[in-house]
Amino acid sequence: MIDLSVIIISWNVADLLAACLDSLMVAPIAINTPDGNKPVIEIIVVDSGSSDKTIQMLHEHYPQVIALPQIKNVGYTRGNNIGLAAAKGRHLLLLNPDTEIIGDALNQMIRYLDENPDVGIVGPHTLNTDKTTQSSRRNFPTRMTAFFESTWLQSFAPKKLLDDFYIRQAPDNAVLDVGWMQGSALMARREVYEQIGGLDTGYVMFCEEMDWCKQAKEAGWRNVYLGTAQIIHHGGKSTEQIGAQKHIYFQQSKIRYFRKYYGLRFARMLRLFLLLNYFSQIPIESFKSVIGHKRAIRQERIRTYWQVIRSGLKVT
Repeated sequence: MIDLSVIIISWNVADLLAACLDSLMVAPIAINTPDGNKPVIEIIVVDSGSSDKTIQMLHEHYPQVIALPQIKNVGYTRGNNIGLAAAKGRHLLLLNPDTEIIGDALNQMIRYLDENPDVGIVGPHTLNTDKTTQSSRRNFPTRMTAFFESTWLQSFAPKKLLDDFYIRQAPDNAVLDVGWMQGSALMARREVYEQIGGLDTGYVMFCEEMDWCKQAKEAGWRNVYLGTAQIIHHGGKSTEQIGAQKHIYFQQSKIRYFRKYYGLRFARMLRLFLLLNYFSQIPIESFKSVIGHKRAIRQERIRTYWQVIRSGLKVT
């Protein structure tokens, strides 16, 4: 029996992937499995059409890894679903390539799922590269959250609104039920995957983990932030490669989520609000550019915002 399948989607981040795999290779695995034997782990890397040395590196240095190369960039959600379909473990870990496992984090997450049969998904305490805490736990967003969180109005949001969304009242090492957790490291029991299926491929990237946790919650499972288990997430190294498209994917995903759970009318209102947000920033950035304040950055932002507006943030 395979106790844990680790699924990693990689796209042109060979060096970071190597560090991630190295951390997995030395992670101590010493839990008591249901059959009393040493846990068996498989590592699956779905390479999403990388043009760097990823595949060669896997073949030469990590022959024990199951490599599933794709001929093109299939995106984060489709890539994970390819990995999930190939996985054989009783637990399934979706892990970003720009992460590193700390200590016995895998042990802790596996053990917690084994000891709490009503828990469907667990996520660890995530650290930045400098070992400071990376905010990774959330409650599900409300309609009001949609207009403040990750928009230019965030600084004007009611304090309680964002405190509740980010679960700021609990310590970083707490163990607590949450709505959802950042997708850099999510461990789910196989029964959850068999019940709700893989990630919604309508999301190219962003919000897919929130949606998956929402589906698990609605199916009766608990989602738990396990603050005693730690990983490092260097953060955003794949999305840095896509520029303006990152903004478009993020906002389209946000609209899709709210359409799915709050209805078409609300989603249309949110889409218009977000487009107006981007449009309102163009004269501000133009003025700052004219007076010579970080002109190159301002011009790049203007180009990005126009691209977002031209996309219309249309959701399929």
